[in-house]
Amino acid sequence: MKLKLLTFFLLIVFQLFSNEAILKSSFIFQNPPFESCHASTITVTKNSTILISFFAGSKEGEKDVRIWLVAYNNNKYSEPTKIVETDNIPCWNPVLFTYPDGEISLFYKVGKNPEMWSGFLKRSFDDGASWSSEEIFPAGILGPIKNKPILLNGALLCPSSIESYNAWACWIDITKDRGRTWEKSAPIVDPKNSLGIIQPTLFITKKGNIKLLSRSYTEKKIFTAISIDKAKNFTKAKFLNLSNPNSGIDCVKLKNEDVLLVYNDSTSNRYPLSIAISKNDGKSFKKILDLEKEEGEFSYPSIIQTQDGLVHITYTWNRKNIKHVILDPKLL
Repeated sequence: MKLKLLTFFLLIVFQLFSNEAILKSSFIFQNPPFESCHASTITVTKNSTILISFFAGSKEGEKDVRIWLVAYNNNKYSEPTKIVETDNIPCWNPVLFTYPDGEISLFYKVGKNPEMWSGFLKRSFDDGASWSSEEIFPAGILGPIKNKPILLNGALLCPSSIESYNAWACWIDITKDRGRTWEKSAPIVDPKNSLGIIQPTLFITKKGNIKLLSRSYTEKKIFTAISIDKAKNFTKAKFLNLSNPNSGIDCVKLKNEDVLLVYNDSTSNRYPLSIAISKNDGKSFKKILDLEKEEGEFSYPSIIQTQDGLVHITYTWNRKNIKHVILDPKLL
């Protein structure tokens, strides 16, 4: 056990100092009260506290899987707190979003499996210290399925998708009143009409259009599509110049207009976990950094840029912990 702990520590130290842009790389908890965790999401509150949520329990899909929360402030992590309880039904894929006035939305799914999900929402008005009672969405509305929404002219654009029996598909769930009423975009069609694309991530281009990136069921590549009508309709999806093993991705548009994408640079494994950059509005990307190189599962990243310009990334670390990385993008 001591040797394993030493190995983990040395790996973290190596990664921390192997690239000067990485200011911090650490696990968000020690001795957690669960066996497995996955699918983290990250946001920053109005008072600059970082909130990290994820689902955790004995194993993904088991009846005891719930939504948990950790707060990061003054270089310290709070103890994990359970913020969603259900009655013998597993929880899935939380997504955090902070509105400009400080209200925080926690979107999440509940169901026996992804084919049977229902979408839910809780709200916090005190920087995540307490949460409202749950609100369930109408059938067919799931909200953001893995990645953060974007706010455009008062409308929250939520990248959504479904994993049905023999066809996956993604679209945008749109709400103009913070989740009280909804409309949906047309589905995004993948060019090969394969089993489909899911879990999109969004950013706004320099021209004000909506660019979408997503994972693919069968094609082992990342797909992209664009909307010129505020996410009501999208072009057919096409390949990007990046590999992906049907695993979650996320991106963020930086203040300097560059786009950072976190993804698994592989066609078969959830390692390495890498960062690519685009300086041309997502038309092409160049890999610049590996966050994890060793064999394992390093997956389902979430990425934001805070007001101070730093980039925060969280991701699953072998289903045993959530890793939190802070980058200075000026040093990439």
